[in-house]
Formats: sequence, C-alpha cells, structure tokens
Amino acid sequence: MKQAGIVGGLGPESTVDYYESYIQKYQERMNSNQTLPEFYINSINMYNIFKYISEDRLDDLSAYVGGAAKKLENIGADFVIVSANTPHIVFNQIRERVSVPMISIVEATYEKADEMELNNVGLLGTKFTMERDFFKKPFIGSDKKITVPSEEDQQFIHQRIVDELENGIVKEDTKKAFVEIGNKMIAEEKLDGLILGCTELPMILKDGDLNVPLLNTTDIHVDKMVDFTFSD
Repeated sequence: MKQAGIVGGLGPESTVDYYESYIQKYQERMNSNQTLPEFYINSINMYNIFKYISEDRLDDLSAYVGGAAKKLENIGADFVIVSANTPHIVFNQIRERVSVPMISIVEATYEKADEMELNNVGLLGTKFTMERDFFKKPFIGSDKKITVPSEEDQQFIHQRIVDELENGIVKEDTKKAFVEIGNKMIAEEKLDGLILGCTELPMILKDGDLNVPLLNTTDIHVDKMVDFTFSD
C-alpha cells in the first residue's frame, strides 16, 4: 500500500477537508472504521503562492511548491498531491522536481468531466485560475468548451475566496451571489456542468444549488489519491 504526501495549507480549510475526506474514503475502501491511513502533510504558506503569481514570479512559485513536494518525497511519500487548484499553474515544473508520481487535480477533473460526458462546462476559482489557461487546456484540446465568468465577476469571486473562504468564513450573501453568477453562466452559455476550481468553493456551493452537476475538485482529487494508494 502506497503512502500519500499532501502539499497543504493552500489554504488551511481545504487541507482539513482533504485530510478528513482521504481518511473517510480510505476506510470505505478498507470496509472498516478501525483502520487509518498513514500519510504525510507538508503545510506551506498560501500567501506566498498569491504573491508569486501576482508578481509573475512563476519560477519562484515552482521552486516553493516543488521544494515542499520534494520534502514529502524525502520523508517517504510514494506519491504527492498539491491540495489546491491555483498552484497547478506550474504543475509540470513542480512534477519535474520530484521522482515520485504526482496526481494533477486538473487532469483528474478533466477525466471526471469526460466520464460524465460533459462537453460545455463553466469554471469558477481564484482569478489566477480563471484568467490563465492551465485548467482550460485539456478541455479545449479535446474540443470541449470551458467558460469563465466576466472580468467583474472573476474579481468578485476571487476577493470573496481570499477574504472569506480561505479564512473559514461562509456568508449567506456570498453564497447567493455565487449562485446568481453560476445561474447567469448556465443560462447564457448553456452549460452542462460547473467546475468548482478552488478547493474552498465546496464550503459554499453544494450539489443541488444549481441546475447542473457541480464538479468538486477536492472530492475528485481525493478519489484519485485513494485509487493510487491501493494500486499495485
């Protein structure tokens, strides 16, 4: 059985979600709540991530997150994940810094959307995730459509993520606004799915809040972790 390594702290709230979800899914796979997985978490500073991206210091970003992944490898992790969408801007560069396999949240989410036969999806996340193309590439490359909100809505979503969700704050008026943005995208773009492309978004948007399937990237990523844990 393989031991996982999680680069966490990106932010702390979603790292807790990863921790709890991984344990729950592991126990379900083992069919026992009397066992626990042994794994590693290296919690780093999410504000460094925002700083490096906003200053376009992508080499520093890959060195920072890649260094955290390497530490996990050095203490015995058999594979590594980065528990956030935004740092996947430099996922390929991070992957090159370690010798053990890494599981991409972007690749896992694309595979899930393809499995669900979704061809026209929306993407919500931090402004960095929505405005850059790293999440969009696998969809566009397979002739699937992927749409982000307007610039104004992107900025609003980003600020509420950073100021509220990253700090564990969930407000009803923020949820209402996010649902309105999602519904507007669904109506205008005829979406058949919506990607929650920030690991804090499931704190505020749940299945049934909108009239299309929500792709919870945290849940999708953890499923891949569990699969890899039990793989040969």
